[in-house]
Amino acid sequence: MNLPYTFDEKIKKLLGDEYEAYMDCFDQPRLYGLRVNNRKISTPEFKKICPFDITPIPWIENGFYYNGEQVSPAKHPYYYAGLYYLQEPSAMTPASRLKVEPGDKILDICAAPGGKSTELGVKLNGEGVLVANDISNSRAKGLLKNIEVFGIGNILVLSEEPGKLVDYFAGYFDKILIDAPCSGEGMFRKDKRMMRAWEEHGPEFFSKIQRDILLKAAKMLKPGGMVLYSTCTFDPSENEMAIEYLLEQCPEFEICNMEPYSGFSEGYPAMSGNSNEELRKTIRIWPHKMAGEGHYIALLRKTGEAGAAALRAAGKTGEKAVPAELAAFFEAVRWELDSTRLDIHGERVYYMPESVLDVNGLRFLRTGLLLGELKKNRFEPSQALAMCLRRDEYQHVISFSANDERTVRYLKGETLDVADQENGQKGWVLVCVDGFPLGWGKVAQGTLKNKYLPGWRWK
Repeated sequence: MNLPYTFDEKIKKLLGDEYEAYMDCFDQPRLYGLRVNNRKISTPEFKKICPFDITPIPWIENGFYYNGEQVSPAKHPYYYAGLYYLQEPSAMTPASRLKVEPGDKILDICAAPGGKSTELGVKLNGEGVLVANDISNSRAKGLLKNIEVFGIGNILVLSEEPGKLVDYFAGYFDKILIDAPCSGEGMFRKDKRMMRAWEEHGPEFFSKIQRDILLKAAKMLKPGGMVLYSTCTFDPSENEMAIEYLLEQCPEFEICNMEPYSGFSEGYPAMSGNSNEELRKTIRIWPHKMAGEGHYIALLRKTGEAGAAALRAAGKTGEKAVPAELAAFFEAVRWELDSTRLDIHGERVYYMPESVLDVNGLRFLRTGLLLGELKKNRFEPSQALAMCLRRDEYQHVISFSANDERTVRYLKGETLDVADQENGQKGWVLVCVDGFPLGWGKVAQGTLKNKYLPGWRWK
């Protein structure tokens, strides 16, 4: 493997006698991973129904390896049902080490494409709020889709420069995850093109961005809150030195221990400006020591007592009249609809998180769960609502097996013959695969008119 010269010299210095072992890892096959969506299915239950061979990732409770050269999990109906997310094994670590409790207010500040946001949202279990932000609007669109596929509705999806968020969320969040843009040295084995990008924008370019994001995140975290910082690079200026910089600028922060694993390597104190021994609590993941790509992770706590943050928060706005069309549809939904959380803009109806925030002035793609649209005396439910529901939460269901050819035909948007499953049902039905929702259809006289979202269709 021909590595960039300056990178090669740096790795020799960092690893010393382990350098040859690191170089040998470039001859190993690429690793593929998936993470089970425990909001939809437990890990043991998924193992029972998984249609391909998987092997547990030992430091991730709901993570598994699969052979990406032999199978394509993204071309299985369970993927469309949101039962799992495809993610590099080491990249699962940050969200697994940020301890989220239901009801927390969470920020994923550099969230696209959503691998970490989806896990954080699952941990909230429908309570609290997940604010997922990415400065790139195009990437934020993919982020929103992945969150909705996972069935997470208590969300705000934004596309803003982190500094603008401070004006809205100062002292607001319980937990913040910063998966910082970085030089990507830890991904050289996975994607050789990263070396070319590294030569264009190396550690010096990214370290300035990372330090700026860290300081802005610090302002949005409430006292007593936790921030987890991660990169997929090896350079100390983007890792230990970035954390040391935060500690110098914000002495109210302290480094915390994380759930251990035998393959983790500790941080390098000597690489920080002041040789802070506390940096040993941070984690480095090396591909020659673990079955995953390179990562760095640091968990910090903001000391002090939490107080009331000054927020642009609307709060609950009192009882509202639920539109008759929406009320009629929800007679078949086994949810207790809280009318104070409804937010109606034109035809669109949203169900806001319990802590409703005023984000006017920010670029947002979604505030809350899009329930659907009011159209000429009828309500049309959204794809996002279908993904949030469980089979037993909607009265009218048609479920195909994963092996039924109609399952893929449904995902392609085709009209289907469902005379064998109709059972006298008419109107809106929740279409499932093996009991897991995929989307909506309308049934009449044994025919299902397909309402699967066109932009999500099987290709």
